Amino acid sequence: MSAIIQASPLEKLTREPLPTGDSCVLVIFGASGDLTKRKLIPGLYNLSCAGCMNPEFEVLGIGRTPMSSEEFRKKTGEAAAKSKDTRDFSESGWTDFETRLNYMVGDINDPKFYPQLRVRLEEMEKNGSSPNHLFYVSTPASVAGPIIEGLGAVGLNRRDHGWTRIVLEKPFGRDLESARALNDVVRGVFDEKTVYRIDHYLGKETVQNIVVFRFSNSLFEPVWNRNYIEYVEITAAETVGVENRAAFYEETGALRDMVANHLLQLLALTAMEPPVAFDADSVREQKVQVFRSIRPMSVEDVARFTARGQYGSGVIDGKQVPGYRQEPGVDPRSITETYAAVKFQIENWRWAGVPFYIRTG
Repeated sequence: MSAIIQASPLEKLTREPLPTGDSCVLVIFGASGDLTKRKLIPGLYNLSCAGCMNPEFEVLGIGRTPMSSEEFRKKTGEAAAKSKDTRDFSESGWTDFETRLNYMVGDINDPKFYPQLRVRLEEMEKNGSSPNHLFYVSTPASVAGPIIEGLGAVGLNRRDHGWTRIVLEKPFGRDLESARALNDVVRGVFDEKTVYRIDHYLGKETVQNIVVFRFSNSLFEPVWNRNYIEYVEITAAETVGVENRAAFYEETGALRDMVANHLLQLLALTAMEPPVAFDADSVREQKVQVFRSIRPMSVEDVARFTARGQYGSGVIDGKQVPGYRQEPGVDPRSITETYAAVKFQIENWRWAGVPFYIRTG
């Protein structure tokens, strides 16, 4: 049996109208980085064009790169105009949207920065901005803890009026020990109900439809098991190099950037049993059962069932591109992987003997 499910940018997709969100100030840590430019701002622009943005919604970008709010708007506007994730970009639409964007230079590792951030938010509120604050941590995992502690130290983790929420992007920690330590910091500063640990891959339309594709399809669900499927292959093929993400990628690598979150989530959705209900708790419970059923690897298994590599120089879309070690900001002796492949075995009645091949690069 062979079935291919592909995800692509939703440039021409028509959707049901979405509700208008609350007014708030979205504070993006790491606003001068790649994720903000390539994903967050185009996504916010799309929501604005769809009428989902509250008129009082604003963005305050935080980054170490010195620039004014005007320069930030110009930089993100140029990126949004070129992004495949931006739908129906227009100069008039951007001109209306960019008035919501502001920028603040700050060293998020310096505790002295957070009193300055509080003052800036208080000044914005006095000038009519929303009292609601949404903090979006779009940074390497190593600095997420200091950000959370800094917010808590100046009382930005709670509001006497309005609400406070925090969004934590993947990767959540570097390994199990650091993930647990970061979780302790988060829960020590923010109320759990205000914390959103997210994997943005789960927002892709095709990913969301995997469960429907499986359990609402009388053709596929009866044969979605080891009796009819020889193997499962999940591939996330990049069309760009590291670009401006050298600092992030040197710390993270393909395994932590893609396999330990995005691709394992796809594996879980592909392999899980039917949930008792299609709510967050029920779906999460079935995902956890899949992860518990994955066969642990010995040291010998790691050598046999995993592969790591780096891309060299070559041609993409007719353009010559450098190898990973020649990218700006990358150690010329770097052993950070840009390609990773893993063979998993799920030991349960449905998938015993069916290898799951996960690869990205």
